[in-house]
Amino acid sequence: MGATGKESKMKKISLIHGPNINLTGNREPGIYGRDSLAAINEEVVRKCEAYGWQCVVFQSNSEGAIIDRIHEAIDNCDGIIINAGAYTHYSYAIMDALAILSIPAVEVHMSNVHAREAFRHFSVLSAVTRGSIAGFGSGSYLLGLRAVVDLVKG
Repeated sequence: MGATGKESKMKKISLIHGPNINLTGNREPGIYGRDSLAAINEEVVRKCEAYGWQCVVFQSNSEGAIIDRIHEAIDNCDGIIINAGAYTHYSYAIMDALAILSIPAVEVHMSNVHAREAFRHFSVLSAVTRGSIAGFGSGSYLLGLRAVVDLVKG
């Protein structure tokens, strides 16, 4: 315990990956890069630890499972980084789950979605996230982490 008698709680971030992100490294490497999801997660976890934060990693191809994970973060996390994959463009259910949050959520994409097919140019999630980072490959996750840490520090 500290001098105030209160134990400081380690900050926690939820890193959420949506559909097909599990195939990163093999799936269209010209667009998404050659880094595997495991390598990306390791790098984000390592950077979180350098900030003194804990990182909880989750990936699902199921919309409902992603929503459940967002709900779990409400009382257990200080911020969220989310790459919702294709759900970004049409999942009002994930948007509604993110809208409930009082913690910052940052949307990330490895590819530059604005340089791709027209349907990828619009995100329903952007209306309820604090910001969106796209086009920096796996580095988008690290930029998203930095954004969440800065938002929580306030």
